[in-house]
Amino acid sequence: MRPSLLLCLLPTVALAGPRFEPVAVPDHVYAGGWEHFVGGGVAAFDCSGDGLPELYAAGGTNPALLLRNRGGMVFEAATPDALALTGVTGAYPLDIDGDGLLDLAVLRVGENMLMKGSPDCTFAPFTDLGFVSDTRWTTAFSATWEGKNTLPTLAFGNYVNRDDPNGPFRACDINLLYRPEGDRYGTPVELTPGFCPLSMLFSDWGGRRADLRVSNDRHYYVSGGQEQMWAMDAVPRLYGPQDGWQSHMLWGMGIAARDLDGDGQGEVMMTSMGDQRLQRRMPGASGPAFEDVPYGLGTTAHRPYTGGDGRPSTGWHVAFGDVTNDGRDDIFIAKGNVEQMPDSAWEDPNNLLIQQADGRFAEAGLEAGLASLARGRGAALVDLDGDGLLDVVVVNRRAPMEVWRNVSVSEGHWLTVQLLTGGANSQGVGGWIEVDDGTGPPRRREITVGGGHAGGSAVPAHFGLGAATRVRVRAVWPDGVITEWGETETDQAITLLR
Repeated sequence: MRPSLLLCLLPTVALAGPRFEPVAVPDHVYAGGWEHFVGGGVAAFDCSGDGLPELYAAGGTNPALLLRNRGGMVFEAATPDALALTGVTGAYPLDIDGDGLLDLAVLRVGENMLMKGSPDCTFAPFTDLGFVSDTRWTTAFSATWEGKNTLPTLAFGNYVNRDDPNGPFRACDINLLYRPEGDRYGTPVELTPGFCPLSMLFSDWGGRRADLRVSNDRHYYVSGGQEQMWAMDAVPRLYGPQDGWQSHMLWGMGIAARDLDGDGQGEVMMTSMGDQRLQRRMPGASGPAFEDVPYGLGTTAHRPYTGGDGRPSTGWHVAFGDVTNDGRDDIFIAKGNVEQMPDSAWEDPNNLLIQQADGRFAEAGLEAGLASLARGRGAALVDLDGDGLLDVVVVNRRAPMEVWRNVSVSEGHWLTVQLLTGGANSQGVGGWIEVDDGTGPPRRREITVGGGHAGGSAVPAHFGLGAATRVRVRAVWPDGVITEWGETETDQAITLLR
């Protein structure tokens, strides 16, 4: 074969692997002073009823923005007046009142808002829930349903206490837990001490109930603090060494949980300044005892892989998802300097860590087209156009929001699954979806509200399934009831009804 012909064939080989292309969207920038160095989340959820997720992005000192998804990766700025708020740090979608329509918990520097969703993406503040917010600096949120309550339990994480004259260092604010009292909320419970959280997640770590994991920013608690997990007893308490809880201290930014290896135990990914922490349950542990996975697994993503800046990276939003449908979950991390932190990289690209067949992870952000050098903050890893491939959204500080369409050649089949009940907790939060493709243990996915950094997604759970063309699916509902296995073809969206 002549050399010239060989050179013509090489580009075709190089196209293997994940590929993303930028999508034009209306300009939107997360802006503001030091109170908006953190935050900048985005909520992904379907408020129009067409099966495609809209995007609600925090703006800081700019008004927050709702982008209507018109299909075909076309997005239109269509923010209702009630959502055009300033001071917004992030937002999380959930169905608070059980009417089957998604609402929003909006986090702010100032009064937090619970916004009731109505048809065609209209919103208004709830007026009948008894929810009262003060004007703290809120940077984290999670929610779950406890027992037979018709309303969710809400956790708000508050950053630095701006009224402390000795701050900002060692001046972390308290966190607040709102538990329903019948059909209304009463006075919130103070969760103290607070260590400046930037992410929270209610998750069932041990097969018994959802407890509250909190990732905290060492930059402001400086000393005496650590990562936290609150046991959701009648009176919440912190897990400690007597429970098996291990002390971990990091510049915590984001949380994500996923059973990566099919052993029934969820791994936890936490972003930070410097190395990112993927943790797993300690073998044989009966309590919440977690340890860092080995460095050789390839998940630390501690320095930029392009851009020429060798200083440590700063990770923010983190999400798990199978971006090529090969049957193995990958990891996306939005990256960016806090502002001008001299000891951290200023040219800090997003990470796309692709899981290999042996369980290790390899960086693919540059080749995939996701290596933006803007100051990334909140993000979403969701299927925006319904083609079965996960797309990427990143909100940037002092730079326009970015959206990328996944144009990878799919390496396998996929399935999206949504839980749906009538009445309270309509999305089945706290439940599990199990998908069995016959090749090993069922894939398990917990339905949660929270995690990431300052924003979350309420979309059907996406499963990459590799070669499987038919699978069995079942639901484990929040009250423990387990449905019978049902068989379905792949490459479609299904709903499991209670």
